[in-house]
Amino acid sequence: MKMSEVTAEWLQQIDFTIKSTMQGPTIEGIKFKKLSPIVDGRGDVIEMWSRPWEGYTVPEHVYQSATDYGVVKCWHLHEIHTDQMVVTRGKIQIVAADVRKDSPTFGHVNSFILSTATPGLLRIPPGCIHGWKGLSIPEVIVTNVQTHVYDAADEFKLPWDTVLTEVWEPKNG
Repeated sequence: MKMSEVTAEWLQQIDFTIKSTMQGPTIEGIKFKKLSPIVDGRGDVIEMWSRPWEGYTVPEHVYQSATDYGVVKCWHLHEIHTDQMVVTRGKIQIVAADVRKDSPTFGHVNSFILSTATPGLLRIPPGCIHGWKGLSIPEVIVTNVQTHVYDAADEFKLPWDTVLTEVWEPKNG
């Protein structure tokens, strides 16, 4: 199935299963690397991407995106490019769901909390719908080191409330 053929109606028929990411991602092709800030009395430095890191792809396009507190930006997916994201300011929840019909993890949903306090590099491959919610005031900043130059023809968007509306944090209780 081509990603351009994914519709809200089709997504609503999937029996999604939310999987814990405490032991790491459960979706095939998603990779998460905890990053280690080097802190001293002058400030800190964090490596965001490095060629020797296994499972990550050399970026062709890098951009920064700001999301205001409480805003949910989703759902979208790609046929070709892979997103590789790092939070550079604030705190965010990123959710991905595998909608690749031939994938052994079809229907798995993974949720990640990334922040400047707990930095990490998150890789989301083609065929996984994904989006995020800003969890810090006034905004969160995400840097994406994509595997391909941006192409609007590879950006398939769906309304945020198409599926999985219950995944978003915070949850009280």
